[in-house]
Amino acid sequence: MTDHRLSVDALLALEHRGWAALTRHEGGDFYGELMTADALMILVNGMVLDRETIAASLNESPAWSTFTLEDARLVPTGEASAALVYRATASRDGQDEPFVALMSSHYTLREGRPALTLYQQTTVTH
Repeated sequence: MTDHRLSVDALLALEHRGWAALTRHEGGDFYGELMTADALMILVNGMVLDRETIAASLNESPAWSTFTLEDARLVPTGEASAALVYRATASRDGQDEPFVALMSSHYTLREGRPALTLYQQTTVTH
């Protein structure tokens, strides 16, 4: 059975906190703390970013003005790990079309807390 700290509700709350940080130019700080030392983010544009790069650069990225996270599903991957898969829709001021993608965030427990080990975005075409 998956640890309650890796439940769909707990991980979705972490994802909401991360997206909220991205609305305040605090994503680098948030993800720098949340990611494991060897974690990666794979973005829809093909970029693969490590924790150091995320922590150093994400605060400077354009902020999201709105976001919604829907259809969250939990995939247990071990006794102390799980993946959360969900659909995100987000907009930035001045952007004509919203960003819509499926997200997959893999977490493992480190020192009693969920830590992000791998994050991947997949574009949803209309």
